[in-house]
Amino acid sequence: MITETQLTAIQTYALQKLAHDHSGHGRDHLQRVNRLARRLAKAEGANLNLTLAAAWLHDVIDDKLMADPAKAHQDLIDQLNAQNVTAADQTAIFAIIDHMSFSKSFNGPQKLSLEGQVVQDADRLDAIGAIGIARALYYSGHVGEKIYDPAIAPREHMTREQYRHQPGTAINHFYEKLFKLAALMNTDTAKALAAHRTAVMHEFVDQFKAEWTADDKA
Repeated sequence: MITETQLTAIQTYALQKLAHDHSGHGRDHLQRVNRLARRLAKAEGANLNLTLAAAWLHDVIDDKLMADPAKAHQDLIDQLNAQNVTAADQTAIFAIIDHMSFSKSFNGPQKLSLEGQVVQDADRLDAIGAIGIARALYYSGHVGEKIYDPAIAPREHMTREQYRHQPGTAINHFYEKLFKLAALMNTDTAKALAAHRTAVMHEFVDQFKAEWTADDKA
């Protein structure tokens, strides 16, 4: 059982690790995911502190964010050991954060605990809706992608390598990932939230394309 003291230390560690992120995965993202994870965990009956611990830590070993993912993984083990987090709780945390990302789904469906499903849903909810629109544009700018190019069609089928390393556009990202997330939600609470957030994104993309061609309505 993760204690409140351990959870506070985990929160501090995660916020420090992502303090200088400029890709849309910084402190504000962690805080929003935690608020969503708390809401979902209570609605779905998940272990709250385990859920929140994994929610704080879900990006601290991500290979797209960490220069040395292996070192980040070991640093996290050292941190959890220093806080006397039990082996069972560490196993549960890593089972979540090692398997919850969208990129891992390219290797086939990932089996997650209820807590893992909640954290995955919370992270995916923060990728869609109004916040998701802002983050998609922010991340594309961060990696030097175009906002939009009508000559570049959204990719229907991608490998994990293509998803991570092949340039695309910000608008194509909605078709390649963000519009698909509502159907991938695990919990009933997240599914309801995702439906509205996805509608917001569709409205934005439709309006964006209309303005791009100067066909928008007065």
